[in-house]
Amino acid sequence: MSACPDETSLCIEIGPGPGALTECLLERAHKLVAVELDPRLAAGLREKFAGNPRFELLEANVLDADLAQFGPAVVCGNIPYYITSPIIEKALSLGPNLIRAVFLIQKEVADRLAAQPGSRDYGYLTVAVQTLCTVERLFVVKPAAFRPPPKVDSAVVRLTPRPEPLIDDYPRFMRFASACFRQKRKTLRNNLGTADIPYASHRAEQLSIAQLIEVYRGI
Repeated sequence: MSACPDETSLCIEIGPGPGALTECLLERAHKLVAVELDPRLAAGLREKFAGNPRFELLEANVLDADLAQFGPAVVCGNIPYYITSPIIEKALSLGPNLIRAVFLIQKEVADRLAAQPGSRDYGYLTVAVQTLCTVERLFVVKPAAFRPPPKVDSAVVRLTPRPEPLIDDYPRFMRFASACFRQKRKTLRNNLGTADIPYASHRAEQLSIAQLIEVYRGI
């Protein structure tokens, strides 16, 4: 499996629903923490996996939950499209406690996460995630795989934390990146209000993360 190719000490599954993926993960994880908000689904999971010592249920909103309390973990799940970015941010906030994250998300968002400079999908979200992780778009899942089928294609992405972040002061750099992408079709000169910087005549979407860091450090 993409999330747990080998045996894993701990896996945190976000939004397990009826537990179809949970069963597969339990075969590879020494411990699985399922985070489920819906009381009805949580009750079903509690009954389905009763007596399994590897299974633990956390009935909570994942955005409010303290995931770091469990220690280093793989984080995975088929996550709701409307809160994809906050859940990815939640996973990345684990820092050294994140082994990897594997999510099934809307294909459009997966394309943005994995985008390269110069492509139409490359933007603030790309930089925010790729500064901390390598991103792999593994495969596309068509609507027919779901019941009921959504109106969009989905894709599985794997985020693997970099051994060292590309920059130390990440929050401050991301505030800078936000300003660079404020109006995507404008140049850095226009978005930042200065010409005395490297790549001033370029748009942010044309620059690699390394080049954006160069501009940031030059200001």
